[in-house]
Amino acid sequence: DQELDAELTENETTIHEFILEGFPAIQHLGNIFFLMHLLAYLASVTGNMVIIIITWADHHLQTPMYILLSTFSFSECCLITTVIPKLLSIFLSGRQTISFTSCFTQAFSFLFLGSIIFFLMAVMSFDQYLAICKPLHYPAIMNLRVSFLLVFFCNALSFIFILGLVLKVSQLSFCGPNVISHFFCDLGSLIHLSCSDTGSVEMYVSSLLYFNIVVTIVRLPSARERQKAFSTCSSHLTVLSLMYGSCVFIYVKPKQTNRVDSNREAALVNTVVTPLLNPVIYTLRNKLVHQALRDALSRVRLQKQNFRR
Repeated sequence: DQELDAELTENETTIHEFILEGFPAIQHLGNIFFLMHLLAYLASVTGNMVIIIITWADHHLQTPMYILLSTFSFSECCLITTVIPKLLSIFLSGRQTISFTSCFTQAFSFLFLGSIIFFLMAVMSFDQYLAICKPLHYPAIMNLRVSFLLVFFCNALSFIFILGLVLKVSQLSFCGPNVISHFFCDLGSLIHLSCSDTGSVEMYVSSLLYFNIVVTIVRLPSARERQKAFSTCSSHLTVLSLMYGSCVFIYVKPKQTNRVDSNREAALVNTVVTPLLNPVIYTLRNKLVHQALRDALSRVRLQKQNFRR
């Protein structure tokens, strides 16, 4: 019996690496999609880095609203960096293998940073609501100290929730197929590969997702005040719709195998499309950011002229 138990235990731990399926239908166009995603990645990082640099370089933008926005941009840069480089390697060289440890590290990083972004969206919604609907109370409620504390709590809550979730999934048995039907280590796909009972884990995933959604919705303006705030908050609501719509589509039923291709396409919204649009959405109608950019460009031109002299 002991030998049989040892043999079963050994069989359950034979998987030491996974294979990321990527997008097999378009793999023959790998070079083209590599270039497209590389340009999108560079544009996303550049746009978000501009927001971060401008916020910390211009003292006019060192307010709670822009501190939260720069933290959001930094988290977006980190989020896409956990996923896009591996996707690029799949398109360019066809390297689809990833070790067990690297897979769960990527899953943790992606969900941790994604959860931070979700919490930040809730805080940013509340901040905009206060600024628009409670302008007299805003200075007494929101200041730099409060904004830094909120950022800290967003990180702490995300770490606690996601670490527990990833540890729970990593302790499942993986004794069957090792092909992940995705372009990164998504927990939903990993749960589907497990040969353990995953009912409690799926409930944990769904509960966490619903908790994030409820927190964000509660922080949005009330129906009576939404019309007053809509013109200013429309860009923020656009980002919310993109992010939460795609996440609900992917994670509400993680074991639904007939939606694998659609899940991969929906995941591209959060990993490619949204990070690319965010810098444009949040700065397109922002006069303070426009002025800060003009001032920065003026200083650069002035320094060049002084250098030539």
